[in-house]
Amino acid sequence: MSAMSDVLGVIMGGGRGTRIHPLTRDRSKPAVPIAGKYRLIDVPISNCINSGINRIAVLTQFNSVSLHRHIARTYVFDSFHRGWVEILAAEQTPTSDGWYQGTADAVRQQLAEIRTTGARWVLILAGDHLYRMDYSSMVSFHQENDADITVAVHPVPRDEAARFGLLKRDDSNRILDFVEKPKDPEVLARFEGREDETRPFLGSMGIYLFNTDILFDALTDTEDHDFGGEVIPNAIHEKHVVGFEFDGYWEDIGTIRSFYEVNLTLTRPEPPFTLHDPV
Repeated sequence: MSAMSDVLGVIMGGGRGTRIHPLTRDRSKPAVPIAGKYRLIDVPISNCINSGINRIAVLTQFNSVSLHRHIARTYVFDSFHRGWVEILAAEQTPTSDGWYQGTADAVRQQLAEIRTTGARWVLILAGDHLYRMDYSSMVSFHQENDADITVAVHPVPRDEAARFGLLKRDDSNRILDFVEKPKDPEVLARFEGREDETRPFLGSMGIYLFNTDILFDALTDTEDHDFGGEVIPNAIHEKHVVGFEFDGYWEDIGTIRSFYEVNLTLTRPEPPFTLHDPV
């Protein structure tokens, strides 16, 4: 049986998305249309399905009706298909009466549901990025490096470095240091390391592959709310955390400008990314 059948995909369904308002006035960011008839959420779900990940949970909270409707209408498998795309909405329970307080807290509140899947690995994904990745390569890399956690990383230009979580790796791909969206020039200089003047930094893509038991250890009996700001920086000192480099097309649709520029890019005669490419 393929290792991918042991992976659970968990997609962050988006918070308020204030930087992309007014597109998020009536819907969550992953439900925002892209390239005409598609939604941003279609990207990670499609990547999962095409990578052989057939169990996918979408964690939702804010302005989620449109997103729920789209998923329910789009991802309907036949009776011979053993996979599913499931909504895990924020809810009040006897042990918690609060909303999701961040990416890590959202996953923490759904640990009981994650446990019932019996998945060996949990792949944490953002719901608002545009890219195509075969996650099986990342899973193989994770296994080959005997990792506890694997972080997908992407080369970052100097003028965009402050927008990302930056990291340093050693020759064995182990992550030695991690900082979230640094502004201090001295800190930036410390994380400069790639032999590429145009893209000298490695930035986190917000994609994390956890051994399930390590995920539970990281989120149980802690109050960490965010993976990039708290969980990963803490884990690199205690766990075997490695960086999987992805150098394909990738855009974080985080602002109105990036949304506008990406849609214009997709209209080119030969765009760097196409939603119809079967490869």
